[in-house]
Amino acid sequence: MPAQYRHEWKHEISYTDLLCIRQRLWAVAEPDPHARNGKYFIRSIYFDNSADKALREKIDGVNLREKFRIRFYNMDPSVIHLEKKSKRNGLGSKYSAPLSAAEAQAIVDGDLDWMLDSGRPLVQELYCKMRYQGLKPRTIVDYTREPFIYRPGNVRVTFDYDIRTGMDCTDFLNPDCVTVPAGDAPILLEVKWDEYLPSIIRDAVQTPGRRAEAFSKYAQCRIYG
Repeated sequence: MPAQYRHEWKHEISYTDLLCIRQRLWAVAEPDPHARNGKYFIRSIYFDNSADKALREKIDGVNLREKFRIRFYNMDPSVIHLEKKSKRNGLGSKYSAPLSAAEAQAIVDGDLDWMLDSGRPLVQELYCKMRYQGLKPRTIVDYTREPFIYRPGNVRVTFDYDIRTGMDCTDFLNPDCVTVPAGDAPILLEVKWDEYLPSIIRDAVQTPGRRAEAFSKYAQCRIYG
C-alpha cells in the first residue's frame, strides 16, 4: 500500500530562530525517542540520471515528481532503508524498504541483478528505473537533525543543519568518505502533519517575516556539479 500523503512546511531560519522555536517545542512537544541527546546524524545517497531528471524536476517545480535515496543514521549500517519520496499537488509521501549493508553496497557498485528477485516491490522498482531511466547513485547528503513529535495530528517538527555534500563520492557506507559544506546552506525547519496542524504547534513554530519555501537538500548538495 502506498504511504499516506502528508502536508509539509519548510522554512529557512536563523540560529536565533532555532533557539527560540526549540525552547517553545520543549514546552509542548516531545523529542523523538530515537534521537541521541536530542539529535542524530543522517547520511543519504540520492539517485539521478545523466539528464539530472530528479534535480530538474525539483528546480522546475514539476507537480508530480519522485526521487530515490538510500539512508541510514548515526553511521550505523545495521539499519538501512531504500526510500522513494513522491510529491503530488504540494503533498508528500514516502515509501520505504529495508536493505542490508551488503545490498546497499551492491546497488552503489552497480551489482543489480539480485534486485528483481528481492521480493521487495520498491527495490524492484528502483532496479527497473536504474536499467531503463539510467538512475544511478549521484550524491551523498549529510546533515544533523533535531526531531520533535506531537502525537495529535501525527506532527513531526525537525531542525536540519550542517548540510554537507560528498560531491562525486558515492562510497556512502565508508565512514572516512570526505564531505564538505554544501555552500552557504541554511538551518532548515520542517513541519509535517497528516490531516490537520494543531494550533499549539502552529504557534510554536511561528517565525515572523519568514514564509514556507521549497528547499531541497539534494539540490543544495549539487551546487558543485
